[in-house]
Amino acid sequence: MTRRHHRVGRRILAALAAAVGFALFAGPAAAATTAPPAEFGTDWHDPLTAAPPIATPGGPSCTTQIVVAQFRDFTPYTSTYTPPRGCGDRWSKVVLRLDGKVAGRQYDRLGHLRIGGVEVLDTSTPEPSPEGIAWKVEKDVTRYAAVLRGPQPVEMLIGNVVDDTYTGVIDVKVSLTFYPARGAGGGDPAGGAPDQVLTLAGSHSEGTALVGDLTTPRNSERIVAEVYATGSGGGCEEFWYLAVPADVPYSCQAGGPYREVQLRVDGQLAGIAAPFPTVWTGGWSNPFLWYVIPGPRAFDVKPVEYDLTPYAGLLNDGKAHRVEVSVLGVPAGQSGWSVPTNVLVWQDEHRAHVPGALTAHQEGIPATSTSYVPGDERALDATGSHSLTVSGYVDTSHGRVATTVRRALSATSTHRWNADESTDALTARWTDDATVTTAGRGPAASTAVRRAYTMDGRTSVGAADRLRTVMLLGDRADTVVTRGGRTVGRSLLDDVYQGDASFTLNVPREQRHATGTSSEHYRILGSDGPGAPEGPGGCYDRRIATAQGALTEDRTLR
Repeated sequence: MTRRHHRVGRRILAALAAAVGFALFAGPAAAATTAPPAEFGTDWHDPLTAAPPIATPGGPSCTTQIVVAQFRDFTPYTSTYTPPRGCGDRWSKVVLRLDGKVAGRQYDRLGHLRIGGVEVLDTSTPEPSPEGIAWKVEKDVTRYAAVLRGPQPVEMLIGNVVDDTYTGVIDVKVSLTFYPARGAGGGDPAGGAPDQVLTLAGSHSEGTALVGDLTTPRNSERIVAEVYATGSGGGCEEFWYLAVPADVPYSCQAGGPYREVQLRVDGQLAGIAAPFPTVWTGGWSNPFLWYVIPGPRAFDVKPVEYDLTPYAGLLNDGKAHRVEVSVLGVPAGQSGWSVPTNVLVWQDEHRAHVPGALTAHQEGIPATSTSYVPGDERALDATGSHSLTVSGYVDTSHGRVATTVRRALSATSTHRWNADESTDALTARWTDDATVTTAGRGPAASTAVRRAYTMDGRTSVGAADRLRTVMLLGDRADTVVTRGGRTVGRSLLDDVYQGDASFTLNVPREQRHATGTSSEHYRILGSDGPGAPEGPGGCYDRRIATAQGALTEDRTLR
């Protein structure tokens, strides 16, 4: 899973062939900031983000280490996980922690961690300073508790290359910390941890799709699929949002910039989602943007989710059903996407079989368009949209429950570049609106999540071979929960990254005179009701900033 810089022109590519690559996730908030140097040196602040720490309950906990590895090639690390003693087998929270360090010269690398075949972490690594850096990644993995109740095989891989040029060995330790539940185990279907976490049996690639069989328990009453979808591995799909049609003169001719992650059950479209436009930690040809603060989600790749509960009645027949995950917009025969898939299942403990049926399926026609304008500055305007509504019911021990899932996607982008791609710019916005409505004996309930992802970036080469990249990235989600038509919970997540970095091409590292500023403002605002985010009062507001690799600001604003 070797990573490459985004191609911004033949001049830049030649200069970057001997340069280092990319950067990842993050350590804790620093207590103090320092005055920045005039330019980047041989060391800089350890990577960090403005995201909040994971809230944990008070009381005792148990920690078990599951990975101790040094990644220097493409050999997976394997071990066996054993549940910790003294913490029972029901937990109110389980937290994964990755601690890493690397020094020397190295590209960023992509990695995954699987326990019992279940994908529990997709991550990327930092690009090191010559003197070395350390970082950590924390993730709430409570949803995978069912997998952790018994011994399981562990596999972790961070594909890496170590040679005379790229010297950085990636040193990683991973642990799990368990917080025992104070009451009885289990959880209600609406909010507790799932009873089972499944993978697709016999999964394999068919063209650009991942295909496998899914057999759910016959008493499933809620089913959610999650797909860790990433465009990666170098090539056009790593920068899919810059792709153009085959007849447009640009280095990434890959059908255009619209991508959509689709899930099908027995051939029928059951879920659609917009992939997050992750910028890995050396993206846009300028690792100086990302040395300390990465772009949103570059450390902890979040899966896209599909509520498949309308299909529960169909899936509960005890038979294997074909599930296919693919990325719409990828040209036939082209690789570059990874789509590992888990299926979370909540069961009705009072029934051996929960019957039901799919009652409605309404699919809009995917609409995409591109408009190319040639000239000294070439331009491609692109749009895309798609919608899907699916309804079904299950007859549970607590009555009939009907579920309707509505999803609507849209994308707009404006791409500008010159003939040799030494100037390359994109302004883009993606939206992914999902509403899940349930109706049973009580008042109808709904959870609506409106997601918006934004990118506004420009790379250019100026006088004296000075490369400059300016970048603004946004990750926003507005969640509203209603009961009986009344709002009972609301939250807003707003994560904004901003950076501006420059360095001189075609010179040794010590002569690049690199400069760069970056900042991240991470906000969570919400109520304490259902659907509200974790944290004191449901609110969190923090801003961090850097200059030339030094942390210049770290403020908790609320």
